[in-house]
Amino acid sequence: MRTVLVHFTAAAASDKGRKRPANEDSFGYSAKHGIYVLCDGMGGAAAGEVASSLAVREMVGCIEHRAPDTQLPEAAVEALHGANEAVHTRAQRDRKLRGMGTTMVAVIVDAQRVWVLNVGDSRCYLFRGDQLRQVTVDHSLVEEQVRMGRMTQAEALNSPFRNVITRALGTQKKVSPDVFELQTEPGDLLLLCSDGLTREVDDPAIESILRLNLPLAELCDRLIEAANEAGGHDNITSLLLRAE
Repeated sequence: MRTVLVHFTAAAASDKGRKRPANEDSFGYSAKHGIYVLCDGMGGAAAGEVASSLAVREMVGCIEHRAPDTQLPEAAVEALHGANEAVHTRAQRDRKLRGMGTTMVAVIVDAQRVWVLNVGDSRCYLFRGDQLRQVTVDHSLVEEQVRMGRMTQAEALNSPFRNVITRALGTQKKVSPDVFELQTEPGDLLLLCSDGLTREVDDPAIESILRLNLPLAELCDRLIEAANEAGGHDNITSLLLRAE
């Protein structure tokens, strides 16, 4: 079997949107250590921003300082649990932050192998051969209803409960992420995004933007512009990785 050497380039952009007073999304990455993270915080006052930024720092830091003999998938899950504990502990210590939490979607890369972890409804997409595919599964009330056949996708889009997520970091002592493994190919794009993008811009529109022959930073900006033009009701963050 021929081995293809793959390395990743990345870019990200974030915007508070047109309706929210502040941006509670956070992102961070370390190309050297192969870790890319995006979080969408929730909670009163500035608690969402605290939760998301704390979770990102904890996740990236844990991967950067992991033991050399630790396998990446196990290290990633351990780091996510550390992020959950950090957010939960901070919320318990500060009354103003009680109840805060955050979604998380993270990508860990090792050559061609990629592991995707998610908690909540921030998503990871794979764009390959001009086709977009959602990798993660939303942990939301409406998506669970859709998967059980109790609600159609159209009903889910218009449901008053579409903001209700069923899993988040920091709200409980323990959390279970979903973990997906991918084999990447040169030319692949991985998109991490908060629901401020996917609530405003449907998958075909995202796909059409990613087909543009533009630098990653410009693609991130185009995605945010599209979400704002569609209403910009929430914070919007996009993080793109390209396999070279």
